[in-house]
Amino acid sequence: MRAMLDRIPSNAIPWILIAASAATIGGALFFQHVLGYVPCSLCYLGRQPHYFAIGAALIAGILSREANIGIGVLFFLGLCVAAYLAGAGISAYHAGVEYHWWEGPETCAGGNLVSNSLQDLQSALEGGAKPPRCDEAAWSLFGISLAGFNFLISLVLAGLSALPLLRYFRESRGEI
Repeated sequence: MRAMLDRIPSNAIPWILIAASAATIGGALFFQHVLGYVPCSLCYLGRQPHYFAIGAALIAGILSREANIGIGVLFFLGLCVAAYLAGAGISAYHAGVEYHWWEGPETCAGGNLVSNSLQDLQSALEGGAKPPRCDEAAWSLFGISLAGFNFLISLVLAGLSALPLLRYFRESRGEI
């Protein structure tokens, strides 16, 4: 497994992170705008680390030169590790709320109904519009909700973004 991971060029990792985070955000937006699943506030919060990581990975990708990975690249990849671990934490918390392992925040009881005017809000409420709840999984596959998938994706991306850092520390100690 280690040999397989060592085959991934360090200067390609930022671009892989950008593509994976963009695909994750794109999938969330597809579920929201095409399939009609209205996200709750924890869903929106779970997207934020991906947006941050795209920016940090973009800077790391621009700074990387061929096979030479400088300290600036490692710094921004470290920021990606932190962002993805934060995203995994948010998603784990959200999944726990969905599976009723613990209570969610009070703001997730359905307070995301937003409208442009008071009349629109009143007509939406009278029409039976229900704002999303954080404790109800809107969609799942094999018992894993979207928050659960975001948790898994975030962990994998955290590990991938940590690879150049691990290689750097391994090489600085003389291990090859």
